[in-house]
Amino acid sequence: MKNPQSSLPPGFRFHPTDEELILHYLQKKVSSIPLPVSIIAEVDIYKFDPWELPDKAAFGEKEWYFFSPRDRKYPNGARPNRAAASGYWKATGTDKVIMTSASRGAQNENIGVKKALVFYRGRPPKGTKTNWIMHEYRLTESPCTLTPTNRPTRLKDSSMRLPDQRSCWHPV
Repeated sequence: MKNPQSSLPPGFRFHPTDEELILHYLQKKVSSIPLPVSIIAEVDIYKFDPWELPDKAAFGEKEWYFFSPRDRKYPNGARPNRAAASGYWKATGTDKVIMTSASRGAQNENIGVKKALVFYRGRPPKGTKTNWIMHEYRLTESPCTLTPTNRPTRLKDSSMRLPDQRSCWHPV
C-alpha cells in the first residue's frame, strides 16, 4: 500500500469532525467520487482482530480510519454481521445523529449516524470485553434504498452486503 504520508506537508494532522468524515469522505466513497487524499484505507475489518488493524491503516499512530463493507448477519435481515476473527464488535450506548452545521439560514440536515462499538474476545454471550473501541459512521439511509416496510432492499446478486455498502470505521 502506498504511504500517503510521503505526499503530505510537514505537520499534517488528520482529525476530521464527524460532519467532515461523512461529507468529505464517506459520501464521496459511496458515490465513487475521488477523495481529496487517499488517507483512509479500504479494509474488511472483520477479517482481522483489532490489534492487527494498525498495520492495515494508510495513516495514523493512535487512531486509524477505514472504509469497510457492512455484511448482513442473516440473508433476509437488515442486521449487520459484526463477528471478527477471534471475537465480535458489540454496539454500546446510543447512536449519535450527525447533522450538517447551520450556515447562512440553511437548516441543519441529518447526514449520518455514529455508533460506538466495543470488541469482545470469544463468542456471544460469553465474550470477554476488551479496551478496543471503534466508531462506525454510516450515511443516513436515502429513500431509494428502502422498501415501503423500511427494510433495506435485497441486492440483485443475492449478496449479503447491506445497501449502503461501506462504513467508515475509526477505532480508538
